[in-house]
Amino acid sequence: MTEGETGPGFPPPELQNLKLTMTSIMKNDTAAGKIVIGRYANVLLDYWFKRTFGDESRKRLLLLFLREIIPERDILDLTYAPQEHISPFESMRSVRVDVECTDQAGRRFVVEMQLSRQDGFYERALFNTTFAIQEQMREGEDSYMFPEVYFIGVMKFSFHAGSGRVRYTYTLREDASGEVMTDRVKFIFLELPNSVDAWDKPESTVLDKFCYALYKLPDLESKPEGLEEEIFRILFESSEIVTFTPQERTKYIYDMTTERDIRNQLAFARKEGREEGREEGREEGREEGRQSAADKLAELGVDPEIIEKATGIKVG
Repeated sequence: MTEGETGPGFPPPELQNLKLTMTSIMKNDTAAGKIVIGRYANVLLDYWFKRTFGDESRKRLLLLFLREIIPERDILDLTYAPQEHISPFESMRSVRVDVECTDQAGRRFVVEMQLSRQDGFYERALFNTTFAIQEQMREGEDSYMFPEVYFIGVMKFSFHAGSGRVRYTYTLREDASGEVMTDRVKFIFLELPNSVDAWDKPESTVLDKFCYALYKLPDLESKPEGLEEEIFRILFESSEIVTFTPQERTKYIYDMTTERDIRNQLAFARKEGREEGREEGREEGREEGRQSAADKLAELGVDPEIIEKATGIKVG
């Protein structure tokens, strides 16, 4: 099954008789061995993030999102760009990003969703951004004044837990003076867990509130009061599961089942890694735990890109 497939052969046999259950809140009924679904979908999962922000019919939502993230730029329109970039190295598979687009001024935006913390996340963001830079250089041109490139990492974890701050921006600057080397490349990371403390303060921004909505969407029974802007209306309407097609509902249940398997495998890997790390007194124990989880997820047929995002381990 390819990512997002809902054609012939989908759903797989084990899900053909599965029914969607609507309740006031999403939860895992592990005792009964089934998934119970709430009113709104978890749009942080791979396919559903792309459906929410990378689909032409919901381009308005991405436009409003980028305006909140980068208010200093007058973003009027967006054009989606290819998500796949061919690696220059034969031994490395092509690079796929979640969403990529350009605005009316040629500025390039790379938007990536990351579910769990992993080693080298910032370095991977830098690597993925190089493709957007190179592809803006026209053949035969000597000028390196390419349009601005923004990498936007939407993170379901935090490097700055407890800070109450959602947005972190990085640029290329001189260490001592802070002088900007170039303003052509910027990295913006949104730490969604921090929005829990930030969203309902008097000084909260629309971005703080939107990040909270993204983070808590599967747990919400209705749109919270005070979220009246257009960006919230589009998000909640497009994420309401009763508006999904029958095939989308079935795929969502399938993805939620896979997501539960991933969480269980990661929980086991962390426990196994901690135990081995204590016994052996070195990082290899934790690494072996992550590798074990990645191998088991691969056996389940989980997409390699999803495995890498969840565990930090490349497979295939």
